[in-house]
Amino acid sequence: MSHDKAFNRPSDISEVVQSLKDRGDAFAIATVVRTVSVTAAKPGAKAVLNADGEILDGWIGGGCARHSVVKAAQQAIADGEPRLISLQPEQLLKEQGVSSGQQADGKLIASNMCPSRGSMDIFVEPVLSNPDLLVMGASPVAAMLVRLAPLFDLNVCVVGESFEADADLSIKQRYVDYEAIPPQHAHRYIVVATQGTGDTSALAAALQLDARHLAFVGSRRKLEFLRGKLLHDGCQPGQLDLIKGPAGLDIGGVTPQEIAMSILAEIIQIRRGK
Repeated sequence: MSHDKAFNRPSDISEVVQSLKDRGDAFAIATVVRTVSVTAAKPGAKAVLNADGEILDGWIGGGCARHSVVKAAQQAIADGEPRLISLQPEQLLKEQGVSSGQQADGKLIASNMCPSRGSMDIFVEPVLSNPDLLVMGASPVAAMLVRLAPLFDLNVCVVGESFEADADLSIKQRYVDYEAIPPQHAHRYIVVATQGTGDTSALAAALQLDARHLAFVGSRRKLEFLRGKLLHDGCQPGQLDLIKGPAGLDIGGVTPQEIAMSILAEIIQIRRGK
C-alpha cells in the first residue's frame, strides 16, 4: 500500500478516545466531511486533539489544515460548542466576498494557502466528560450521595461494600476496588464517607489519587485525630491539608439527605468556579 493511501484511510481513534474518557480529559474530534479538488486528506479522515491543541492520534491533512483545526479545537473545548471549518483557497474566498475568520452559512471560514488550492470542510466536535464522584464507604451518607449525584451529571464510582438498601436502584454507578481506580483523573471529586469503618485507610488511599476536591464526612475533631494517625504513618503535612472536613457547605444539615445535599452543593460550587 502506498504512503498516500495509508494516510487517506479513515483513522481508528477508538482506543485513544476511550483512554481519554477513562481519565476524564476534555478533547475534540476533527472529521473531514467534504473535500473539493486536490486535498491531502479525504472525507472520513479523523484526528483527536487535546486541550493544548496537540494531535494525539489520527490525521486530517498537513500544515495547511492543521493550524485552523488546532485553533478551532481549542476554542470548542473551551466553550463546549462544535465548529464547522471551511478551508478554502484565498482566491475563492475573494470571489465569495468573505475572509478568513468570518462566519458564513454556519461555517467558520479559513484560508488555505497550500499550492494545491483545494477546499475542505472539517467538523470539530468537543467531548467534555462529566466529572467523576468517587464515594468511599457504605454509610447512610455515602448511600444518599450515590442516589443523588447522578441527578447532577456526576459519574459515580463506589469503593466499599454494596448498599443492600439500594440494590434495586437503576442509576449510573460502578463498584470498584482500590486497585482499579486510575491515579490520574482531570475532573474527579472524592468523598470519604466511611464514618468509622476504615477511615484511616480510606483517607490514605484517597490521598494517592488526583482530585479537584477531597472531603471527609465527620467532625473537625475526628479529622484532626485521623490526620495525626496519617502523619504518624508517613503522610506529608502538605498532603493532609488537601482534606476538607467536615464535608459540604455549612447549612446545618443533620440527616443523611441533608448532609449529602450540602456535599453536592459544595462540589457544584467548586465545579462552577464560585
